[in-house]
Amino acid sequence: MTEFKSIALIPAAGMGKRMGASINKQYLQLDGMPIVARTIEVFESSPLIDAIYLVIPEEEIPYCREHVVEACGFRKVAAIVPGGKERQNSVMNGLQAMRPDVADSDVILIHDGVRPFVSEELIAEIIRIACSCAGALVAVPAKDTIKTVRDGIVVETPLREMLWQAQTPQAFRYKTIFEAHRSAIQNGYAGTDDSSLVERLGGDVRIVRGDYRNIKITTPEDLVIAEAFLVLEKK
Repeated sequence: MTEFKSIALIPAAGMGKRMGASINKQYLQLDGMPIVARTIEVFESSPLIDAIYLVIPEEEIPYCREHVVEACGFRKVAAIVPGGKERQNSVMNGLQAMRPDVADSDVILIHDGVRPFVSEELIAEIIRIACSCAGALVAVPAKDTIKTVRDGIVVETPLREMLWQAQTPQAFRYKTIFEAHRSAIQNGYAGTDDSSLVERLGGDVRIVRGDYRNIKITTPEDLVIAEAFLVLEKK
C-alpha cells in the first residue's frame, strides 16, 4: 500500500484545427474507438492509478460523459472538468477541481488526451521517478539536427546529444505543480509544457526515456501513423 495517491489529469480541450475534421480530434475513431477513450483506457487499466480527471470543452462534457466515459465503462473517472482558453488554463482548472480530494504529496500525472500509445510501464516508471525529485517527464532523444532560427537565419545549432523531445505524461507532487501553475498565472508566464513551469521555479525535473511510438495525434498524417501502429500490434 502506497502512502500517496497517483492521479491522472488528462487535458483534451483542444479544438484540433490542424486535423481538419468535422469533430474535435479527441473523438475521432481509432480502430473503432475514440482516440481519447484509448488514452483513458491505459490509465484505467493501470493498478497504480487511483483516479482520472478529464478536462474537456464545457459544451462537450455531456457528449464525452455519454459517448466516452459511460460507453466504455470507465470507473476511475472522478470528474469531467471544463477546459480553459489555453492548455495551461485547462490544466489549472483540473488541478483546482481535484484540490479537495488530494494531498500535497499525491502524484499528478498530466497526459495529453490524444496521446493514446503511452504504456503502463512508462506510467509506473514516471511515478517512481517523480517521488524523488520536483518532477519527471517522458522524453525521447532528438533524431534530427535542430537549428535555432531568427528572421529566417540560423543563429545556432545546438548539440543534438543534449536535445530531447518532450512527451507526456509529466508527473509531479500535487503541491509542486499547483504552486508552479499559480505562480505562472500571477506573473503572466505562459510555458510550453507543465515541466517548464516547475523548471522556472528552480525545480529539478528528471527525464524518463520514452517511446517514439508515444505520439500526439494532431494531424491527418499522425492518424495514419497511429492506425499503422495498431495494425502492427495485432500481428
